Amino acid sequence: MTQIYNFSAGPSALPKAVLEQAKDELLDWRGSGMSVMEMSHRGKQFSSIAAELDADLRKLMNVPQNYQVLFLQGGASAQFSFIPQNLLGDKTKACYIKTGAWSEKAIKDAKSYCDAIVSASSESSNFTTIPDISNWEMDSEAAYLHYTSNETIHGVEFNATPDSTSLPLVCDMSSNILSRPVNVNEFGLIYAGSQKNMGAAGVTLVIVREDLLGKCSKLVPPVFNYAEQAKNQSMLNTPTTYSWYLMGLVLKWVKSEGGVVEMEKRNIEKAAKLYQAIDNSTLYRNPVDLKFRSRMNVPFILADETLDKAFLTAAESAGLNELKGHRSVGGMRASIYNAMPESGIDALISFMQEFERTH
Repeated sequence: MTQIYNFSAGPSALPKAVLEQAKDELLDWRGSGMSVMEMSHRGKQFSSIAAELDADLRKLMNVPQNYQVLFLQGGASAQFSFIPQNLLGDKTKACYIKTGAWSEKAIKDAKSYCDAIVSASSESSNFTTIPDISNWEMDSEAAYLHYTSNETIHGVEFNATPDSTSLPLVCDMSSNILSRPVNVNEFGLIYAGSQKNMGAAGVTLVIVREDLLGKCSKLVPPVFNYAEQAKNQSMLNTPTTYSWYLMGLVLKWVKSEGGVVEMEKRNIEKAAKLYQAIDNSTLYRNPVDLKFRSRMNVPFILADETLDKAFLTAAESAGLNELKGHRSVGGMRASIYNAMPESGIDALISFMQEFERTH
């Protein structure tokens, strides 16, 4: 089998150990005679998978008891609409921080349900930095403050949890969840798609403080109502059972590797090594403010853009896949989530240096 390093922004690479276990259990899960894909979500076998998934997530993130953990569908993009519908209650405003393409999409969708106030924006810098928090303009009558902790397209990441004053803090952690420790108590709601650091596509994690539940309009379908899903253990409708299973395997892998603290240590080392190679080069450049460079998604531009196609073709031939930058910004992007081993970073740097030498 051809071995490559997959730098895709998502769906992204999974740990090899997870793929091997999924392969071994594909036809017969723990002697049940069934694949997880065939199991009833109400049966005892899948119930045990679901219970372990919930327990492992709570342990890894140290989730307090007064928070509900939901495993939903629709991706983070669906939550752009579900969050205002669930959290507004009798309020008509919500505050948003615009730091890139994904927070921009969240704002656009929220406008269908409320006055989505842009409390701060880095658009004028082409989303290469995080707005100084001292200049954020928040409305005390808003239902919540929303931000995106890591922007996959522009490669910008918050290096600390912002102070939301008295507003419940809502965070899209799709691309950096489990990559560093977070204090869940600082948030009203955390949400994340599974396809970057938690498994295959198909699951959307929502961690929500219980006092924020029960504000949903009766016009919102029950499957989109967090309170109703919480009452039904996220099984008001048939869940994406196999994706739950894969997510559970990834969580167990993170635990076995030393947990979130160890993931952060590795991610710091991997990102530092790659950024150093870029900064020491005359061919490559990263445009992001040094203080807010992402550990997960590293965009870089070639000094001569006519070399882009040759770079990508040669990289793929060398087993370095999915390095093309997002179409809205161009250039290159290396997504180096938890599952990316340091050897992948070393291989990429070695290739980049040789490409620079010959071009």
